[in-house]
Amino acid sequence: MKNLVLSLLTVFLISSGLFAQNDLPEIKLKNIEGEQINISDYAENGKITVFSFWATWCAPCKKELGNIAEIYEDWQDDYNTEVVAVSIDNQRNVPKVKSYVNGQGWEYDVILDTNQDLQRALNFQNVPYTLVVDQNGEISYRHSGYVDGDEYELEEHLEELTEAAEEAEEMDENEEGGKEE
Repeated sequence: MKNLVLSLLTVFLISSGLFAQNDLPEIKLKNIEGEQINISDYAENGKITVFSFWATWCAPCKKELGNIAEIYEDWQDDYNTEVVAVSIDNQRNVPKVKSYVNGQGWEYDVILDTNQDLQRALNFQNVPYTLVVDQNGEISYRHSGYVDGDEYELEEHLEELTEAAEEAEEMDENEEGGKEE
């Protein structure tokens, strides 16, 4: 009996680690201006939010964010999307983060995860790491690594989320219209 309980407990612990959470955690971090930001607030704004985890020492991370910057305005217009660049650089490198971001002219929110609290809460190891939070505040996409063109795969997901939200809105309108008759 004891072995059965231990076996079940082991399976539970292993499986709970395999299934990442679908909601953003309640973690407060600072942006590069030093303002405190509650990460879960991004889940409540009705927008699609792309979180791109990066570091100043990570060449693929910087390449990904640079390529996204080139199409970001279209994403904002076409998909009501915002990008949040989350630096996992340690406290010592925060000045490098600020100067790099300012030099790139990114229009993103830039958040500092200097103690990797958000990284640990979302249970991933390496950057670049990208996740998408849909209009309903649920994590709908995760991707580790970057090669040129991954931003277009990401854009396809943004388009799917936008289309699904539009279809749901149409269905709601049709149901409301049917009730009025």
